[in-house]
Amino acid sequence: MSHSQPLPLPAEFCWGYATAAYQIEGAVDADNRGASIWDTFSHLSPTRTKGANGDIACDHYNRYHADIDLIKSYGAKHYRFSLSWSRMIPLGGRNDPISEAGVGFYNNLIDDLLEKGIEPWITLYHWDLPQALEDRYGGWLNQAEVEKDFVRYASLCFERFGNRVKRWITFNEPYIVAVFGYCTGIMAPGRSSTNSASNGIGDSTTEPWIVGKSLIMSHALVMEAYRQKFAKEQAGQVTIVLNGHYYEPWDAESPQDVEAAQRRMEFYIGWFADPIFLGRDYPASMRSQLGSRLPAFTEAELRLLRENKPKWYGMNHYTAKYARAEPNPPASTDYTGNVSKHITNKAGLEIGPQSGVSWLQVCPEQFRKILNWVWNRYGCKIIVTENGCPCPGEHEMDVAASIQDDFRVRYFAWSLMDNFEWQNGYDIRFGVTHVNYETLERTPKKSSAYLRSTFDKRLAKSMT
Repeated sequence: MSHSQPLPLPAEFCWGYATAAYQIEGAVDADNRGASIWDTFSHLSPTRTKGANGDIACDHYNRYHADIDLIKSYGAKHYRFSLSWSRMIPLGGRNDPISEAGVGFYNNLIDDLLEKGIEPWITLYHWDLPQALEDRYGGWLNQAEVEKDFVRYASLCFERFGNRVKRWITFNEPYIVAVFGYCTGIMAPGRSSTNSASNGIGDSTTEPWIVGKSLIMSHALVMEAYRQKFAKEQAGQVTIVLNGHYYEPWDAESPQDVEAAQRRMEFYIGWFADPIFLGRDYPASMRSQLGSRLPAFTEAELRLLRENKPKWYGMNHYTAKYARAEPNPPASTDYTGNVSKHITNKAGLEIGPQSGVSWLQVCPEQFRKILNWVWNRYGCKIIVTENGCPCPGEHEMDVAASIQDDFRVRYFAWSLMDNFEWQNGYDIRFGVTHVNYETLERTPKKSSAYLRSTFDKRLAKSMT
């Protein structure tokens, strides 16, 4: 079928926009909010976030009514957003006081969404651990402590919001938390033994794997808590969102590269998805390379995982790469499965057009392949929870040029609006809404109208 004849979408298809608390809320000192690790990381000197921080961001905390009106005007009926743990429990711990003002903000946000016919989808953790827990016991490096505090925080959310919220996500992209936070050190809390900016704080050979297990088991315990205490009355669902590129072999005729492509996805996706969705140990390729550095699951932990498998898989997908097997043994700090990534293959073919950020090439064919890979391995429903790209050169454009985002209209977009893009500060614009960071004015881009139009047309086709 040609591109001029788009495929119809099923009548039950739903779509919306996504954001994250630290990237858009601002108001970091409002109503006794406690600091998160991203508050600390974005204020380090010398800067590790291009001199930017989320102190104001998009000022969504004070402008959420207008932002919800914007979502409604775009025709979306679903909105995925994250909660700030330290806005509701400033010190984060299970015995620490609750900020009723922080809870009230999210109550008002949820009510406003529902009044305007928009379903809230809540992410409990999008990378912003309360700094107090990092200081108190090392945060995600201390499984025994952090899993108890995370369950208490999640339970508070279920108690206060679960009568209206039916779609819950425990963690957004645990791979990013573990690898970028504790191996390469380019994101909060910035621990790394290979990154000179970390000043020797961290151990890239062990910490990512310790943190990975803490995230897996914290997820499982929250799944159990919801199932035992809330599911019957609230009738909601809880899952996790995993990110991952799709990998093609650099040399399709090389058995080593074919195997490397599979192994890279096991280190990327299987690390978390095998225990969570299959209730079993990590992929054998990881055990083989990492040995005792990969923490073992107890039989009780595996039983907990098996008893609390999610009913759907949240997928964040942005791009694809070519995978080439490395000829030498892996370094002790390797997290890839001893695989190098490339944007061109042996024949010089590019994986896809370059977007506005170096790591992201637009690869729709590989998007279908990763959907199939996940389905074939895990066999559960998939919901795409993030997908998108920034336009080439957009951060240098004025508003008039930025809103004519023809490059993006070929792609389903994260995010609702331009925002604080973590270690890249405000240089990258993923939004379908342009944000002037001086005035905070919002201006819809062409892609916002395109998405509404294309989904309306494709849904209409399914009715005929």
